[in-house]
Amino acid sequence: MDLLLPLLLVALLIPMFLGVRRQKREMAKVNEMRDALKVGDQVVTTSGLFATVVDIDTDEETVDLEIAEDVVTTWKRSAILEIRPAETEADEATEDSEPTEAVADEQVVAADADAPKLTKD
Repeated sequence: MDLLLPLLLVALLIPMFLGVRRQKREMAKVNEMRDALKVGDQVVTTSGLFATVVDIDTDEETVDLEIAEDVVTTWKRSAILEIRPAETEADEATEDSEPTEAVADEQVVAADADAPKLTKD
């Protein structure tokens, strides 16, 4: 019985210790990402806003983000959640291309079959 209490304490403290270490590693990665910000990066803020970095103020730890053409807002650097990879012209061309006629017809039929029917009961 004398050995049970120390064994339980060790069994509870080891997972806590490992969890804290993992959390510190993740925070270090996030801080590295925020320190690596540069003008022109496409970013996502913690509130879900997609924007482009136009200016970085290292003294005040702020970044100016362009959220629309000629609309610039100032955010704390800690509000940056992730840096989005830049889209290439090839990616944009494949996204903008229209599907073939046969594929488009199949999608319309599938969409009609899955659509809920709105009726007044």
